[in-house]
Amino acid sequence: MNQRLLSEIGRTQRLEILNSLKRTHGMSVNELVEKMKMSYMGIKQHCLTLQRDGYLDTWRRPQKMGRPEMVYRLTRRSQDLFTTDSNQFTLDLLKSVRDIYGPNAPEKLLYNIFEKRTAVLQAKVKGETVFDRAKWLARVRDNDGYMAQLVPAEGQEEPHILECHSPIMNLLDRYPLIGRLEQDMFGALLGTSVRRKETRNSGLYECAFYFSV
Repeated sequence: MNQRLLSEIGRTQRLEILNSLKRTHGMSVNELVEKMKMSYMGIKQHCLTLQRDGYLDTWRRPQKMGRPEMVYRLTRRSQDLFTTDSNQFTLDLLKSVRDIYGPNAPEKLLYNIFEKRTAVLQAKVKGETVFDRAKWLARVRDNDGYMAQLVPAEGQEEPHILECHSPIMNLLDRYPLIGRLEQDMFGALLGTSVRRKETRNSGLYECAFYFSV
């Protein structure tokens, strides 16, 4: 985590709130109370402090009955608190590659990196079935800082690996090609067709890799 921001946040309970919200579309104070086993006023005060410092905002979540419920969610500023594998130097390096070797050079380099990464993971992949391989891949991605989890099929929704963070967000913003390279890598590792769907809203980032079994 960013050490300056970490010192600003200061308390373990606030970090737990941020980590809990990172994996959701937002949570109410009551939901946080139930999850963290703290008092309502304790949670409320932490949320107000995080909102004041720019890490949280609020929105009204519609209810089936009654008035909408106020929930807290992360802002874009909170992105800097989570694992990052790339920084401005990486972007500057790719720009230099482009300047020296031509406009397609950064994309070629990224292709090569993902090709090698896929080969390394293919040598380690575990699981006889697509679903078993998806379990393994979700664990690998979670360990790499993507906050990944395997979501089984439910109703009309296909099984998918859901990621709530991207440690290479700045690269993804600058080079959207990375999204397709990630999708291709997942397909090669799972041995099936994969569809990638990315969602962003305020500080929310979700990337779902839907796969066929």
